[in-house]
Amino acid sequence: MIRTALLVAAALLAGSPTAACADDAPPITDTLDLAAMSAAIDGGEYRRIEAIVVDRGGAILFEDYYRESGPESRIDARSAGKSITALAVGMAIADGALAGVDLPLLSFFAAEEPIAHDGAAKRAITLHDALTMSSALDCNDWIGESPGNEERMYDSGDWTRFALDIPLDAEYRRHAVSGQGRFSYCTAGAFLLGRVVERSVGEPFEAYVQRRLFDPLGIVDPEWTRAPEGVVQTGGQLSLRARDFAALGRLVLDGGEHDGSQLVPRDWIRGLYRPRVRATPDQSYGYLWWFANFRAPGAERDYSALMMSGNGGNKVAVFPELDAVVTILSTNYNRRDMHRQTAALIERYILPALVARFGEVEPAR
Repeated sequence: MIRTALLVAAALLAGSPTAACADDAPPITDTLDLAAMSAAIDGGEYRRIEAIVVDRGGAILFEDYYRESGPESRIDARSAGKSITALAVGMAIADGALAGVDLPLLSFFAAEEPIAHDGAAKRAITLHDALTMSSALDCNDWIGESPGNEERMYDSGDWTRFALDIPLDAEYRRHAVSGQGRFSYCTAGAFLLGRVVERSVGEPFEAYVQRRLFDPLGIVDPEWTRAPEGVVQTGGQLSLRARDFAALGRLVLDGGEHDGSQLVPRDWIRGLYRPRVRATPDQSYGYLWWFANFRAPGAERDYSALMMSGNGGNKVAVFPELDAVVTILSTNYNRRDMHRQTAALIERYILPALVARFGEVEPAR
């Protein structure tokens, strides 16, 4: 079985023993006693789970792979990649390439003018609006008939032109109170943010992120999706290893610092922890990062997580109160239960194990 072979190879490289020639190959690492979780996944109780990594205090306490995935598999975590774009915006601000998030979005696209549906309202759209999915664009990926729906962008021959030319929502009103504005999930806006970053820093987005972020974290050979015009998709569809996603979560939990270097400004990371708008009845949204609460069965309280999240049930959940990062990669794309089953794995197995062993910590900011 491919999964068994990969696990055996990884264990041999690490110098640790593992069982061979067994369909229920043991996890590469399991000091949380989560074998029952892996057994449930292998038994088909959870659909299309590819990898799970649990980090606590910077150490990996649990790591397992399923189906045909292994430690070197790069999994497309879909919109979880948007959260990396938010980190890139913060780095560009720290590098002096961007003056801040209140800059007009269209000011970076003079070369594309004329722009359809231009005018004062469109010119008023800021980077902050795109970061919080609260712009005036008539763009909603959750509504198929939306003019700015991402599937329409993918069918176009020029994603940049498509995103810039999205019409305005006639009913849009900018809310004066922060956190009470509208939320309209728009991948096209996140894609434009990537173009803003690369134009401000003067190098391709993927080269900038590799140099400033991925190389220091040891992330190699990322698999980027590209638009027809050749630039990378910064609204998601980035494939990385499970440990790579876990490293990004740990970076955010550690305030943007890694090995003594401040890769992302601490003030920007603090800003990531601030919910900006109510996205769903039970989740909030910040700068391309999600906020959600999780509760183990029978527990008396919730634990809050800052999350990278994407289609398929992909999650990188940062739990400051537990000093933990939970990474679950899943190819359960476009299924109604995709996020529900990921939450179930966290709540039924991972949270109880972390709380039982370590309890809570005082989160640092």
